[in-house]
Amino acid sequence: MTFLYLCSDQLGIGESELGRKLLEMYLDKLAHSDVKIDAVGCVNAGVFLTTEGSRVIDSLRALEKRGARIASCGTCLDHYNIREKLLIGQVGTMDQTVQIMGAADKIIRP
Repeated sequence: MTFLYLCSDQLGIGESELGRKLLEMYLDKLAHSDVKIDAVGCVNAGVFLTTEGSRVIDSLRALEKRGARIASCGTCLDHYNIREKLLIGQVGTMDQTVQIMGAADKIIRP
């Protein structure tokens, strides 16, 4: 099983807008590649990717359509006060994250 772990709303460290643009391009290319993603977990600022205003929602929908299960950290959604703005996937728990990471053959963290 391949797990895509998104713990930020940007790729890399540096200028924020560049990092968001890079992650947007990465997820678009990933969604249109032959790389199989079984599960996507969004934590911390990564939950902004699955909620209203996300610039990558179409890419995540494409991954979901290809069979990926998507979950966003419930604690994180509550911390940012955006649980009701969730657009895709389900609200996940840390127990689920531990189990999926432990069972994954590969974890991708862009």
